[in-house]
Amino acid sequence: MRKYLILILTCITYFSFGQQEPILSTYNTQKEKLQAWDDYCGEVATNTEEYQHLIKISNEGIALAGYNGLYLAKFYFYKGYGYEYNNNLYKDAIINYEKSLFYAKKSKNLKSETDALMRLNYLYYSVKEFKKRDTLINVIKKIIDTTKNTYTLGVLNGSLGEYYLDNSDYEKFIHFKLRAIEFRKKFPKRDISNSDNIGISYEQIASSYIKMKQFDKAIEYTNYAKPYINNSKSGLAYLYDFYIQCYSNLHQQDSIKKYYTEIYNLVSRNDSLHLNISYANRLMAEYYLNNKQLSAAFSYAEKAISNAKKSNDEEILMEANMVYGRLLYQKKDYKNAINTLMLASGFALDFDKEHYIKINKLLSKSYAAIGEWQNAYKYNTIYSDSNEEILQESAKQSIANAEAKYQNKVKKQEIQNKNTQIKTANKQKFYFIIGIFLLIIIGSLLFYQSRSRKKINEKLQLLNQELNEANKVKTRFFSVLNHDLRGPVANLIFFLQLQKESPELLDEESTKRMQDKTMTGAENLLNAMEDILQWSKSQMENFKPQPREIAINSLFEDTKAHFSSEKKVHISFENTQNVQINTDENYLKTIIRNLTGNAIKALDKIENPTIIWKAWQENNQSFLSISDNGKGASDEKFKALYDDKEVVGIKTGLGLHLIRDLAKAIDCKITVNSKVKEGTTFILKMRNF
Repeated sequence: MRKYLILILTCITYFSFGQQEPILSTYNTQKEKLQAWDDYCGEVATNTEEYQHLIKISNEGIALAGYNGLYLAKFYFYKGYGYEYNNNLYKDAIINYEKSLFYAKKSKNLKSETDALMRLNYLYYSVKEFKKRDTLINVIKKIIDTTKNTYTLGVLNGSLGEYYLDNSDYEKFIHFKLRAIEFRKKFPKRDISNSDNIGISYEQIASSYIKMKQFDKAIEYTNYAKPYINNSKSGLAYLYDFYIQCYSNLHQQDSIKKYYTEIYNLVSRNDSLHLNISYANRLMAEYYLNNKQLSAAFSYAEKAISNAKKSNDEEILMEANMVYGRLLYQKKDYKNAINTLMLASGFALDFDKEHYIKINKLLSKSYAAIGEWQNAYKYNTIYSDSNEEILQESAKQSIANAEAKYQNKVKKQEIQNKNTQIKTANKQKFYFIIGIFLLIIIGSLLFYQSRSRKKINEKLQLLNQELNEANKVKTRFFSVLNHDLRGPVANLIFFLQLQKESPELLDEESTKRMQDKTMTGAENLLNAMEDILQWSKSQMENFKPQPREIAINSLFEDTKAHFSSEKKVHISFENTQNVQINTDENYLKTIIRNLTGNAIKALDKIENPTIIWKAWQENNQSFLSISDNGKGASDEKFKALYDDKEVVGIKTGLGLHLIRDLAKAIDCKITVNSKVKEGTTFILKMRNF
């Protein structure tokens, strides 16, 4: 499975152009011709069926480049890429990648050098040129330690991770792969292929955790991969295969079935995903085989083999045959088990030594079961030798890791000795400097004392000014109360006295009219008092909003009920999205009431007076607006909505003052758009707590 992830990574790393073969005679300069041919080679490189043509046009590019090292590096890279994917001609590919690396260094083109190093790292491993690869890795490490180029750090950290993965050093692989991902996240967002690369890198890390049998961690990194490969069917298919493998080992059957279904949902007429479907069915077969449900296991194993044959992939067919051979062995159909396992054995050694060991062990047991002891002994010997070889490799790796840790320990000791010498020298400097420093401190303290006194005096003056201003505001506020509450109370008292002392002066119609007027005045008085109390509460130091989830419809219903006695003005409410927000209901309710009341006042003597409340969501933000078709007003009229120092009466703006303070408390931003003779619109932009 690992080689397919590397293959996808390779295919999405480089090229994304889109043009036809250029007519070089139409370009004026040599540089323009070279750039056009470079773009053309990049476009051809994206077509996996034209690698022979890529080699041809790369040669033409090499001839065109002459002595230009920059473009020689690029065209030799394209040529190597063509050989690499044209029937896996790895040796020819290596020759051209090495030339690309040479010219990249000569022309100091870090990007071309980075690309060539990355491909050579993979190919040296593929052709077993391990000494060359180790030398190359040292070069890569030096570049990583010295460069600050984001592209190079993203690519080469990933390539270094691949090196450690090939050596089964999963800890270092994960370390460098995560570093590569962090740098790749800084690549330009327009690079779509980079997003796929990040997703598949996360899948590689998940695959490593599967190898280490840490399935919860594997699921965690598979989850990280998903957002980056949502648009790639192939990437998603591998992702779902990983989920199946993890949940199979965690025995979560519902999740296994879920992702098995998801893979089939990806299939279309032009994209059958036979490889991934085979892999998924093989995993399902293994799951049911391990749970002794042979009938179900056979069904999935047959699907695995069928799709593996259609995929034309030797590794995936080997894996399908191996699990089918295991099933036949469990069924005690030893002869067919031997035939199937022999088919798997032919490719297992090239792809997965662990599979190779398991296959030979089963072959030995199968031959023993039918009494063919010579063959049983033969395959048991192969099994033992291969198993011993892997154990030796594991031991070598452990020794290498131990040596590396020892070397690190020695280096740390040397560093500590040098640090001790440096500390001794620094102490002498310290004692000399400390004397000077103390003198500076004494002088600074004297200067600071003088400066502090000056600052304290300035603060006292400022506090006195603020106190005077607060007293002025308090005086103005009580003047507002006297002016705006006195009138409604006086009217109420006047009517009650008139009714008590001279009832004969009032006929039935006048009495009803006065009662209605007085009732309205009393209600307005109560509302005004509620607003003033709410506003005064909002000024208290410990008075804080109490947010909760509320439906805008409930606020609209409350507003509708509150102004139900208002017959002259038509008030409508629109909330098609059924908006819900998390805020303090009382604060917002008071704001809505005040805005509605102000709008009603603004519609006095207006034909067809109308108020429209709306609620909607946009870009994850909630909005409310109130519009009226009144006379409108200048910006000066709404000054109390923005200016904290503005304090005016209810009839001329205490409502706006209240709205301003309550809106601040719940982090609500209010904007107003008013046009004379056209009307006014207030918009509330809400912040969810």
